[in-house]
Amino acid sequence: MSEHGKTPVTVLGLGAMGTALVEALLTAGHPVTVWNRTASRTEAVAAKGASVASTVSEALAADTNAIVIACLLDYDSVHEVLDPVAAELAGRQLINLTNGTPGQAREMNAWAEELGAAYLDGGIMAVPPMIGTPAAFIFYSGSGTVFGRARTALETFGGVNYLGADPGLAPLHDIALLSGMYGYFVGVIQAYALVGSAGVKAREFAPLLRGWLDAMGGFLERSAEQIDDGDYVTDVVSNIEMQAAAFPNLAKAAADQGISAELLTPLQPLMDKRVADGHGAEDLIGVIELLKK
Repeated sequence: MSEHGKTPVTVLGLGAMGTALVEALLTAGHPVTVWNRTASRTEAVAAKGASVASTVSEALAADTNAIVIACLLDYDSVHEVLDPVAAELAGRQLINLTNGTPGQAREMNAWAEELGAAYLDGGIMAVPPMIGTPAAFIFYSGSGTVFGRARTALETFGGVNYLGADPGLAPLHDIALLSGMYGYFVGVIQAYALVGSAGVKAREFAPLLRGWLDAMGGFLERSAEQIDDGDYVTDVVSNIEMQAAAFPNLAKAAADQGISAELLTPLQPLMDKRVADGHGAEDLIGVIELLKK
């Protein structure tokens, strides 16, 4: 702890997200040491009170009691930065807030443990301007000891969600939410392209699209119940056989309007296969069974 009772933190990486994390820590009064490959990016946070290290070794040595946070481009970048100083990680507490996959997180955890370091992985569900606001939240998984010690510092970024000892759970939840987000975006993009082909302004169409998507919001909870219960046929209103028969019209309409349907067409063969396999009476969510390998 610092003289003010705040956990010292070392942050490696000052891209837009790393910078936002440092600023949140400084605002909350945590002593922060930073390192970045491009030294000029340290100037803004240095002006706000961060200590700047010229090398990774210097950053790690600044305070051996510090929590070490890596926020870099990808897991390969984390290795590029930390492999040369691997011996200096013994006894350290490493938190990796770099976007990646569950497998990469588990590999990184094993690597850190071999070096004698405790590891916590994180998945940031926010864009940089959201950091430090109630809108931001971050998933964490891995060492419960690290999470407990760092929690006060981590709470400066936004909501904290500790998922358990498996380091892969944080990136798994991160990627799952991003998958839902991009699926939503795909439909919105396609909708705007279609009406735009007829000269309809996106601003004019947006309230209609918002209203429709809000009305369909119940799909989230309804489908979750169906999946957990393993029941895709009870109280089905629009079965997948009917939907599969009508779905080609989305592609046909797009073609008629001179618009590509490539964002949507991957769903068609899954629907057709589910029907062909004898599950036509099910709800659409039944296609989830075809995603299991």
